[in-house]
Amino acid sequence: MSTVNPSTGTKGGRSAKGFWLTYENGVLLLLGFTFGLVFFDRNAVGVLGSFIIKDLGLTNQQYGLLSSGLALAWALSAYFVAAWSDAMRARKPFVLLSILVFSFCSALSGLATSFVFLLSARIIMGIAEGPFLPVCLSIMNVESTPHRRGLNAGIMQNVFAALIGTSLAPLALTWLAELFNWRVTFFLSGIPGLICALLVWLYLKEPARSAADADLPVHRIGKGALAMLKEHNIRVCCVISIFMVSWFLVVLSFIQPTLVLYRGFSESEAAFAFAIMGLNAAICGFLVPAFSDYVGRKPAMILFCFMGMVGPIAALQFGGPIWALAGLLFIGWAGTGAFPIFMGVVPGETVPRALAASSMGLVVAVGELVGGVGMPWLAGLVADRTSLVAPMTIAAICAFCGGTAALFLKETAPRKVREPAVDIAGAGTTSV
Repeated sequence: MSTVNPSTGTKGGRSAKGFWLTYENGVLLLLGFTFGLVFFDRNAVGVLGSFIIKDLGLTNQQYGLLSSGLALAWALSAYFVAAWSDAMRARKPFVLLSILVFSFCSALSGLATSFVFLLSARIIMGIAEGPFLPVCLSIMNVESTPHRRGLNAGIMQNVFAALIGTSLAPLALTWLAELFNWRVTFFLSGIPGLICALLVWLYLKEPARSAADADLPVHRIGKGALAMLKEHNIRVCCVISIFMVSWFLVVLSFIQPTLVLYRGFSESEAAFAFAIMGLNAAICGFLVPAFSDYVGRKPAMILFCFMGMVGPIAALQFGGPIWALAGLLFIGWAGTGAFPIFMGVVPGETVPRALAASSMGLVVAVGELVGGVGMPWLAGLVADRTSLVAPMTIAAICAFCGGTAALFLKETAPRKVREPAVDIAGAGTTSV
């Protein structure tokens, strides 16, 4: 007998209103678009790297520290605020507060007149943005029908982040910086976030609690980092996160300066290549997790982590025209498709629903603390002492290590394990 999900209003995985009108899809589009704005703000410094470096007179090490500082704040808030969300058994207030704070703080970056000021502004931004992804992924894991968990996680985390934060951002921000100055872009970037905050307040419902939630003592919720690390897949996902977050942030931080200051392309040409990369992330962002629903999490992770090596190598070695180089960067950026799997889907299929946000926040935090904080700074330091060849070389090595770590993952996809998986919605699900 089919049961009705009280949050989604679905019966047997489908709504009487039709596929496109389900609450599941509405939440997916709203949270996905909002995370795109979060990523727009986070990527702004990387997109405008050459403008900021020239205007503020930054060294490569200082420039790398801008990414590292935001990553540190992002990492700490990602775990501790997500754990707080688990402990409070609440999601909506944390999502709403995150949007409001990062929207109001985005203008701080535009007011910066020194390295210290800009670094402080980025740290505040990271505190606000860090918990948004794990809390939203935990919401989507509850609201998603089981056969769409991978697909929805990919759309939530990657599609809008790629379209808005990686494709639109370099074109819009570069155009505004050339038309006015780089500070104007930060002043304007907070306005769409305030609109999304209003929509979240009006539309998003607090996810329904399951019987399993009621049985789990409050003191255990949000405080299980060491216990979660005893799970093999959580440990593997943390290792993958270290290397792939390093790959991701080093490329985002240094691809524009590498193309402009090392390879000699113009800012507009670099923006074009950057935007092409974003299109790939939008496509692979949902296709790769959906692909993993059918072939398994492990093979998808291995393949697409290794593909991440293509972009950094091409940025340094390919001597053809910018359109051909953009094509290679497009292929290499497919590695972003693995992120929803190791940050959201696999942790969510490993621990009970009541610990979902904590487990996802833990994987994000470990990756950001080690890979996000340390690697951009290290890449900038080595670049100052050698050349801009160093960051792309480091990124390629990180992608290789991420693919190697994925070899040790234990399969969790319901279609492949052929046994009941941990149900983040509160009950066991069987393979199809």
